[in-house]
Amino acid sequence: MKIARFTRLGFILAAAGSAVGLGNIWKFPYVTGEYGGGAFVLVYLITVIGIGFTVMIAEMMIGYVGRLDAVGSFEKLAPVHKNRWKLLGFMGFTGLMILTFYSVVIGWIFHYIVVTLTSLPSSVAEAEESFVSLMTRDIGTQLFYHTLAFLVIVAIVVRGVKSGIEKMNYILMPLLMLIILGMFFYAMSLDAFTQAWDFMFVPDWSKMNSEALVTAVGHAFFTLSLGMASILTYSASLPKEINLKRTSLIVVGLDTGIALIAGLMLFTFLFQYGAAPAKGPGLVFISLPAVFYEMGSIGISLALVFFIALAFAGLTSAVSLLEPMVQYGIDRYTFSRTKSTLLMGSFFYVVGILALLANSTEYGSYLTFGSKNLFDWMDFFTASILLPLGGLLMSIFVGYIMPRSQVRAALKNSMSDVFFTFWYMCLRYLVPPALIIVMINLLGIVPSEYIIPMFVIAYAVTAFFGYGNYLKEKKI
Repeated sequence: MKIARFTRLGFILAAAGSAVGLGNIWKFPYVTGEYGGGAFVLVYLITVIGIGFTVMIAEMMIGYVGRLDAVGSFEKLAPVHKNRWKLLGFMGFTGLMILTFYSVVIGWIFHYIVVTLTSLPSSVAEAEESFVSLMTRDIGTQLFYHTLAFLVIVAIVVRGVKSGIEKMNYILMPLLMLIILGMFFYAMSLDAFTQAWDFMFVPDWSKMNSEALVTAVGHAFFTLSLGMASILTYSASLPKEINLKRTSLIVVGLDTGIALIAGLMLFTFLFQYGAAPAKGPGLVFISLPAVFYEMGSIGISLALVFFIALAFAGLTSAVSLLEPMVQYGIDRYTFSRTKSTLLMGSFFYVVGILALLANSTEYGSYLTFGSKNLFDWMDFFTASILLPLGGLLMSIFVGYIMPRSQVRAALKNSMSDVFFTFWYMCLRYLVPPALIIVMINLLGIVPSEYIIPMFVIAYAVTAFFGYGNYLKEKKI
């Protein structure tokens, strides 16, 4: 089946839309402050280039060469054991699992757009009570907005690559960047901007520990939407003349830049009005609404555009989470795009209802298993196991399974021989140990004080074998 092609700009906006999600706008700022500000940012930027950028080129290359859905691309490119390696293509199901609770969060954002237009909470206590009530008692409101999110996401994906996904990103991504930049420039005029700058960028090395190191590696990987076949599936629609290295660098730059700008902007608002940074949903749905109320009339306008920007970021990411499995249904079973979208969309919608019920007082006990409810288990399982596992196996596939000559031929017009050698060694010897250690840390298999020694040992070993392999290839 012929796949509709992105334009180069359309792909960049779509890939950036996939990468720039809700985590960029509240998770990154929080973890930056928690783990030493500028010290964490420096480690994060290094890992973005060394790991995130490296894996993005690999994932993009698989889709670009395969020209099929994720399952079909791995099956096509695997030189041996095709039936085994094609299973790696089902990493696209990870995105569908993430979408089950991601859609619920987008629903919360839709709700807060309406709250902004009616009455913002006047204090942190009131904002907390309102948010907790929404999660635990107001099932009807959550169900309504979850359904609205489902309908919007499905309506975009069902229109296809050109008329749906690309057109949406042509509109939403520039608007998202315009809103974030506009709020950032306003934040620069406030007295607390210098305090926010220090909070984000002045290194506090005393807070840099093994947990911070692993968090930097993990966030650099997860924030780029890697390991779930979104970038791979989009790349199957790339024009033939594209430069993969340059395109990857632009996407990584946009994602990282928006995260940094959003962090400065949010913490300026928080510090200006004496609010403390809160973790996760608490920052966006509790601290910020109260801060916007304190700003007066301009705060209502800022709150409105902020939650609209959040909705844009959520929708562009959500579409990329659904598309891989939709394309799989089209390629593998010759479903129409409408049928495949409705089938895959129905899965995340139904499981999403269970996820939102898991937070409720009335049904939570029935949907709690061990220490976590279904919502939290879905979040933990995808972030701690499936995403790093997908990235690990993908780096092994390109670095060890695909013939080096085939990889080099695919990237011939994208990078020089020197850069290719550096990138290829990073893919083989830098990425796998880092992702294995991230998984070990997230799963709590070993105490955190052993993480840094594990990094040192892993890279000493891989450097030894990597250098030996480099000398061997040079002789050949």
